[in-house]
Amino acid sequence: MRIVVTGGAGFLGSHLSRWLLSGGHQVLCVDDLSTGRRDNLASLLDDPRFEFHQADVAAGPLPVRGRVDAVAHLASPASPPDYHRLPLETLAVGSRGTEHALQLSAQNDARFLLASTSEVYGDPEVHPQVEDYWGNVNPVGPRSVYDEAKRYAEAVTMAYARQVGVDVGIVRIFNTYGPGMRAEDGRVVTSFITQALNGDPLTIYGDGSQTRSFCYVDDLVRGLVAMLETSVTGPVNLGNPVERTVLELARIVCDVTGSRSPIEFHPLPEDDPTRRRPDISRAERLLGWRPEVSDSEGLRRTVEWFRSQPAEVAAAAAAVAGTQYQGRAHGAATSLAGR
Repeated sequence: MRIVVTGGAGFLGSHLSRWLLSGGHQVLCVDDLSTGRRDNLASLLDDPRFEFHQADVAAGPLPVRGRVDAVAHLASPASPPDYHRLPLETLAVGSRGTEHALQLSAQNDARFLLASTSEVYGDPEVHPQVEDYWGNVNPVGPRSVYDEAKRYAEAVTMAYARQVGVDVGIVRIFNTYGPGMRAEDGRVVTSFITQALNGDPLTIYGDGSQTRSFCYVDDLVRGLVAMLETSVTGPVNLGNPVERTVLELARIVCDVTGSRSPIEFHPLPEDDPTRRRPDISRAERLLGWRPEVSDSEGLRRTVEWFRSQPAEVAAAAAAVAGTQYQGRAHGAATSLAGR
């Protein structure tokens, strides 16, 4: 298949691109590098089946020539520091960018995959979160630029499915982590690992009792590929149903890194969700998917990767201290998202 991946230079997008190439597909990556990195594509650029197009998907039609079989739309800032820094761009990629990607799918009668997010549930009043839950989002709060961009992306995706007949699939991605994340992205896993490796205090926002469910990136990408290969519309939750408190995560990171860093507590950011855990019954039933990598093993692999990037880890210390939020680990990408 010939597959377009928007946000393909982001954390999730680059992992998905690599996975698709290993499966024998052609990949056309579109990314404006606002949060993605060319370094994420270093191992792919010499592959004749891989194309990279630097472009903003919100600015106009996607710069892709020739017929395509699928479009995976992961483009978006995904971590709180990024979408707070790029609020208008985040809204634009969720709205105009999504529609441009849908138009490409419609023109090619191609499968369309939207990388949505658990953030559409907001600070949920239903736990664990099931896909039929409509969410509890503050539309004017500081996180709304990301939350509402993804909610709109889901709405326009379904409009194209109903009115234009596009074959669409929507996945809602929960916290994801793994090698290739930016050390300074401000997400909780990267913040804790970077602080532990630098010997700095691990900063927890709130009392640490808020919960998240952390999915290793290889597992998440398997779910994305499974969704691409089916005709399931969704939405479908993709995430790890094992729920952990943020304080518990901090202690696991200290154990894995061998760090003796102390833990510090700071005020909780506005609208930060207190609980987050996916119900993945639908993914298990329709995709035959569930996570396989344990938290301890996934964190070990991630820490090992960060140890191989000492300059980036050292440079991130100041940035992490000033921007960390106990929020998401999503890509996208790209992004995932991911966004």
